[in-house]
Amino acid sequence: MSFELAVWYEPKPITREHAENVFRSLRRGAPHRAGPHLGDQDDAGEREAALPHGGEPRPGEQGKPEDPEAHPGVTAFADRLPGAEWLSPDHILVGVDPERADEVSAEVFALATECGLVCYDPQRGLVHNLSPRGVYPTMEMRTGDGMIVVGPDLQLISDALATMSPQNPFTALVVFGEHFVQSSPEISGYELEYKDSVRNRMFRTHVPDLGAVQEAFTEYATGERAFLERHDWLLV
Repeated sequence: MSFELAVWYEPKPITREHAENVFRSLRRGAPHRAGPHLGDQDDAGEREAALPHGGEPRPGEQGKPEDPEAHPGVTAFADRLPGAEWLSPDHILVGVDPERADEVSAEVFALATECGLVCYDPQRGLVHNLSPRGVYPTMEMRTGDGMIVVGPDLQLISDALATMSPQNPFTALVVFGEHFVQSSPEISGYELEYKDSVRNRMFRTHVPDLGAVQEAFTEYATGERAFLERHDWLLV
């Protein structure tokens, strides 16, 4: 069984729920056309637009790279990633061997961003949007289940924090050589840590709910440090 990632164009950021609806519709063979929406819960996100040639596609035709309806960013992505599968004229599926999932996923996330596309990870139920992003271009998000993303969007950061579990025991944002913030779930809430790498000072606190962690991570990513004043910290 392979690890899968789906890539396509959207004009605006979309929610993880909308991305899941799009992916499910593609798996049913119903092509999705991007529109100017931010679909939260509507099943209208599962748009079943007409096939390019009308009715069922002829063998070998659906999603051909040379299809004139293909989005240029999707075509560019496919040209640069041999082996990518066309699910429709606007959607690409990347299958990865599980043992190489972490390595290849990071490359796919980066290439999708470069080509102006969103990337959906159905295994984790997470969507990578193009914006809004933080203020540190080289900032990495790392998770306990092996995901590494350079320059994650703010929604992805909050969504990834919500997936922490015994199988995914931490989430961290790191600007190497400068500072980082990380969190892990505890029995009664979450451990939150911040390190000033320049001064070699590490701080730790406990927060009771996920919202407090998400707020701290968003502030960190956007260059704010209000979370340092809001909580009581232990120097470790």
